Amino acid sequence: MAEPSRTSKMWKHFKEIWTTGEGNYINEHGEAVYGKLPRAKVENPFRTICRPTFMNYLFFFVGWMAWTMDGYDFHTVSLSVSRLAVYYGQHREHITTSITLTLLFRSVGAVIFGLAGDLYGRKYPMVINLVIIAGLQLATAYCDTFSEFLGVRALFGIGMGGIWGLSASMALENMPVEARGLFSGLLQQGYALGYLIAAVFNLYAVPGSPYTWKMLFFIGAGLTLAVAFARLLFPESKQFIEQKKNGENPQGKQKVKLFLADGKKILKEYWRKALYAIVMMALFNFMSHTSQDMFPTYMQQTKGFSPEMASKATIIAKTGALVGGTVCGYYSQFFGRRATIMVATFCGAALIPLWVLPSSWGTLTAGAFLIQFMVQGAWGVVPIHLQELAPPQFRSSFPGIAYQLGNMVSAPAAQISSAISEGLIIYVNGEEAPDYGTTQAAMMSVIFVLLFIWVACGYEQRGSHFELVAVAGTDTLTHENKLRAVEGSESGEKDNSGVETIDHREQPSPDSSK
Repeated sequence: MAEPSRTSKMWKHFKEIWTTGEGNYINEHGEAVYGKLPRAKVENPFRTICRPTFMNYLFFFVGWMAWTMDGYDFHTVSLSVSRLAVYYGQHREHITTSITLTLLFRSVGAVIFGLAGDLYGRKYPMVINLVIIAGLQLATAYCDTFSEFLGVRALFGIGMGGIWGLSASMALENMPVEARGLFSGLLQQGYALGYLIAAVFNLYAVPGSPYTWKMLFFIGAGLTLAVAFARLLFPESKQFIEQKKNGENPQGKQKVKLFLADGKKILKEYWRKALYAIVMMALFNFMSHTSQDMFPTYMQQTKGFSPEMASKATIIAKTGALVGGTVCGYYSQFFGRRATIMVATFCGAALIPLWVLPSSWGTLTAGAFLIQFMVQGAWGVVPIHLQELAPPQFRSSFPGIAYQLGNMVSAPAAQISSAISEGLIIYVNGEEAPDYGTTQAAMMSVIFVLLFIWVACGYEQRGSHFELVAVAGTDTLTHENKLRAVEGSESGEKDNSGVETIDHREQPSPDSSK
């Protein structure tokens, strides 16, 4: 039989974005299989909300709050650029260097805390991570020189880098499969909520405080410590508890040796998906940082609004982000992860003129609301999309590292936007002003198009039961007993459902189907 042409393969791949494609995933028996990806019908969202148990909600809430405070702590600088520029006697462009440094060093934190989360569990790595972030947030307020400020924000990036992987893995692995799309959207919008909370404090607490901009950092440190304490009150994820109960928890050097052995096999098998995830996250982070980080500055410097009006616009825009992420995350469970992202980016590109061309506050704010609905609508799919694509034993480290490596690539986004905009001069009320509008419109147009194309070329494993796979570092024999249908089928054999069962660890690549 003739081999299908490259064109027919590409067409088939594109059609599967909108229908149901084939791929590797973990079925309801904990077996790694290849076949038609599960596809559920749209259900009443109230039924979806009722699926999780009380403990499911507790795990989700703590992960969501940790990610919310991560968003708050990061955006304290974005909301304070103009005040920091006056305090340190620096240009706004130089202040945004701290944002770049934070983003650059987040990948280091993702490696450290992500691996710790996969090796030792989700609980104590997260508590330690949150305490470090709170300490560095407090230290930021006491930096006397600009050099100290840059150094502390670089260290803050290391602490910040670990939170997302730990939060996403803990929150979603304890959720029913059918509810993961919705709660993925809710989880990711914790970041937007953190920005929203920071903007409210910046609007109402900072102006009247004797500590001025420092008050924003004091509040962040206190709230972050409160989340760390709350995490201490909850148990470990059930995968790690069951591992100990079943006597599957090797200790010391043996545990690390088994963990590294699993890691080496994963590197060989998942490099294609790792590349896809990293490039995707670079584009995603360019999209969010270009549309968010300099938005308050854009509203003040280019459009001529007061800091108070800029903060109010930010609050409304972030409300759009919260709604968009939740709605798109929910529908991705039924329509597909990639299809949802592609629709959101297409609509976002069409809304750019409304975001930058008007002059009135109301119309600009409406444009910001809709843009953030689409930007964060696409982002709402990311936590579960990466969790499903990740090696099931490395769902804290793999998604977190991919996320933060993408962040590292996009780290100069705010600085690039600021540098270009400050060189483009327009006149606002008869005075010279930087043109952030033109810069943001051009950058976002390119980003939306590239992300649409890249996701269309990617992979998907919707509906994978990754929570049934043994954690990394588990004794090999025990792992084989739990997944003997996977481990005993090196040559490929049929299971009872007629789907080909594959060896998750020994096949050359789980990406070969694409």
